[in-house]
Amino acid sequence: MGNLSSVISALATLECRAESTSNPDDIAQARALILPGVGAFGEAMQRMRALNVIDALSRRVLNDKAPFLGICLGMQLIGQNSTEGGLHDGLGWIEAKIDALPADAAIRVPHIGWNEVNWSEDGPINQNVSDGSHFYFNHSYCMTSANGCVAAIADVGKPIVAAIRKDNIWGVQFHPEKSQNNGRRLLRNFLNSAQARKG
Repeated sequence: MGNLSSVISALATLECRAESTSNPDDIAQARALILPGVGAFGEAMQRMRALNVIDALSRRVLNDKAPFLGICLGMQLIGQNSTEGGLHDGLGWIEAKIDALPADAAIRVPHIGWNEVNWSEDGPINQNVSDGSHFYFNHSYCMTSANGCVAAIADVGKPIVAAIRKDNIWGVQFHPEKSQNNGRRLLRNFLNSAQARKG
């Protein structure tokens, strides 16, 4: 749902051939997987169920350990559940809940625009990305917990989870495809990690 073409275009600038698919056979053979997303959590899960891709995604990522990157809503979907428009179950790949950004005079909702991202780990996800670098955000919901896998935080008036990493699973709340050089570096890191895992 949403920004498929912009992600594919960003990858093309890095000389990576990517294709958009909802075919479970394509997913089963993919060298790496990116789940971008713009829109509502419940509708996105309903769409994935209708396309019959959840089992293929879960097998490829959890069993085969294929490199995976969730972007914005795509990161939220790998959590346990979201309160957006009711309570909706997610993919449940990581122990994380998704809730609305708090209604507070000091917090602008939705959170749209550039914000500083501070990395809590030094790993492949943020190689050659300076701590405090700016990335582009556009969201009203966020992970309120991500036990054991928080890779970065951003401050929107309170700290929020900006990125996660758990083995082969990466997720970012911001949009690397819209984040100019910093986004290109992060996408390159993902591609490099995928290539290294392939051996």
